[in-house]
Amino acid sequence: MLDTLLVSPREGSRLQMRDPGDRLGLADKASAAATVAARLDELSMLQNRLWAESSRSLLLVLQGMDAAGKDGTIRRVLSGVNPQGCRVSSFKVPCEHELDHDYLWRVHAACPGRGEIGIFNRSHYEDVVTTHVLGLIDAEARERRLRHVREFERMLCDEGTTVVKVFLHISKSEQRERLQARVDDPEKRWKFRLEDLATRERWHDYQVAYEEAIDATSTDWAPWYVVPSDHKWVRDVAVASLLASTLAGLDPQPPQPTENIDGVVVD
Repeated sequence: MLDTLLVSPREGSRLQMRDPGDRLGLADKASAAATVAARLDELSMLQNRLWAESSRSLLLVLQGMDAAGKDGTIRRVLSGVNPQGCRVSSFKVPCEHELDHDYLWRVHAACPGRGEIGIFNRSHYEDVVTTHVLGLIDAEARERRLRHVREFERMLCDEGTTVVKVFLHISKSEQRERLQARVDDPEKRWKFRLEDLATRERWHDYQVAYEEAIDATSTDWAPWYVVPSDHKWVRDVAVASLLASTLAGLDPQPPQPTENIDGVVVD
């Protein structure tokens, strides 16, 4: 399943040809829930080992259109991990202090430390996608930033951080339903902004900008995965499986005790 989600650096994402409603061969919501539960158990064990090993880290980058499910993915897929070794960072419009530095300054500061899993709810990709669509940077600046991003992620990987990037792919019709649900539900209204409608009007521009950014930055060291997200339960299986598989590949090992404790009996 994960192979079909991977964006090959040599083939590109072909985002417009991917079905946001793809069920990835999953039978139904109930069986998906059982798969997620199994993956979360595995993820919990592997995260504990990563934390104990304390020599490497994992960074999950989540991107997508408004209402694609970034918050829901974090809430559902990371529900079983130890908060002590997990850090979520969100990147909104930069403040004045952040604007006094280069655009990657605040991003680098939020990267996970050794032993941690870091999650970016939106990320440095806002600085190459949103800024481009809104005309805040020109084509030359965007190409320069795409090169910066590739090199920045290469440096992270070289220094022990595994970078996994997920684009939560939803359809325009599904986005409409989710945004309307925010308007209609008093518990969700706080998440809705009128500017979401302005962004929605430029749906095509954003889709093209994301496809170009994904194609330019899906590398062997920091690949992109496009996860169909019209069905939340499909999304959860895919992201949970991706994280568990990535951590299993790292094979973190807890350190040996500093003293010989074989045969110790605690009264």
